[in-house]
Order: sequence, then C-alpha cells, then structure tokens
Amino acid sequence: MAADPGAERPLRTLIVDDEPLAIERLQILCAQTPGIDLVGTATDGEAALRLVEALKPDLLLCDIAMPGLDGMGVAHALEAQADRPAIIFCTAFDQFAVAAFDVAAVDYLLKPVSGDRLGKAVARVHEKLRAPPADQPAATNWTDEFWVPHRSEMIRIAATDIDRIEAERDYMRLHIGPRSFLLHQTISELERRLDPERFVRLHRSTIVRRDHIAKLRHDGLGVWHADLADGTEVRIGRTYLQAAKALMGR
Repeated sequence: MAADPGAERPLRTLIVDDEPLAIERLQILCAQTPGIDLVGTATDGEAALRLVEALKPDLLLCDIAMPGLDGMGVAHALEAQADRPAIIFCTAFDQFAVAAFDVAAVDYLLKPVSGDRLGKAVARVHEKLRAPPADQPAATNWTDEFWVPHRSEMIRIAATDIDRIEAERDYMRLHIGPRSFLLHQTISELERRLDPERFVRLHRSTIVRRDHIAKLRHDGLGVWHADLADGTEVRIGRTYLQAAKALMGR
C-alpha cells in the first residue's frame, strides 16, 4: 500500500531524564503514542546536547530538575540554533511553568505523564511544525501565556484573558471570568513579566488588567477604589495610587 502523502512524519524524539524509571515510563508511552519515533535517551544535560548535535531530533521530552546542566540549561543552550528541536518539559514540579515560557517550550507536562496528555502535547508540536513561517514579531520582555496546574495537568492561559491577580501567600490566584487558578510565583515577578500597557498594580497584593477597570472612585477620606467590570471592588494602595490616577490622565 502506498504511503499517505498527507501523513505527518513521526517526530524524531530524544528523552532527557536522570531517573531510569522515568525514562522507562516515557519509552513505553512513546511506543504507544502515534507520531513519535524515539531515537535515543540521555541521563544528563551535557549528554543531551551531544546527542542533539549527533541525532538532530525534532523533539526533546526533557526533565527540568537534573544534576549538573538542568533542563532549563539545555533549553537555553539550544536557543541560538536555527533548527533547534521543540521542547516538552516533563517534570514533577509546577513552579518552573513561568520560566518555561522564557525558553519557548511547546508544553509542560507534570509527572507521572499520562498517555493522553503526551498525545496532546505531540499534536501541538505537529501543529506548530505545520504552521507556515510568519514574520518574526518584535522581541518583548512580556509574557504572553502562562502554564498553571489544574488537577493532574498543566493548562495554558493567555495573559490577555486574566482579569486580575491576587496574592495568596506563596501563590498567585489568576482570575479568568468565573474561574481561577493558582500559580507558584511572587507578585513582584509576575508584575515584571506582564506588559504594563495591559496591566497595572493597584495594591501590594493585586494586579488588574487595565481594560477590566470600569471606574475609579474615592470615599471622600482619601481612600481610592477600583470597580472592575465583573463587579469586584479593589482597594488601591497608597504606593500605587499615582499609577491608578495615570489611568485617568492625571
């Protein structure tokens, strides 16, 4: 039977993990997942870079927390390559999700990785490869998307969908309409990553999307509040009052 000319070429895939059991589990999942051609495994970051040079894989299934050169280090080392492989991080920790966007990872899977979740991530890589080349946008320092833990997986959230962010101890609660998600990150770090043209910090524990603010008002005693489009009221801290008044051109 002739090969289907429209069929996608399997992704030449390299597993990078310092735990033998994790490698074995991913090997089994790769064998069960259409669209993957497993070409090798590496147990540390330095070996991964050597195998990338030798094998030219399309995809890395890469752990993050490894001794020596970790997964983020591998990703940073590959950034300068024009034909660098796509990267799907596979890790037991959710706190690296924000940093993963700095190295343009395609997806972020929490261990133990499920076959269904791996299949979706591989489909995302295929979709990215099918997309026609586009003009490169101007580089920015702002984060466009976040991965957040939800049940047993990580899901993507566009920064522009976030209505407000509230600090809860060591976590940030991202409010998107009636739903909310927790992200392991400090509010100062999130403020640094968000586009100030889109977001404004109104309180030491609150960041709000600018176009989600319906009105600003004060109580006659010098305390200002922001009323949001969903009916939420946010007290404006004194430190952030000048930035809030700048919304009104004052």
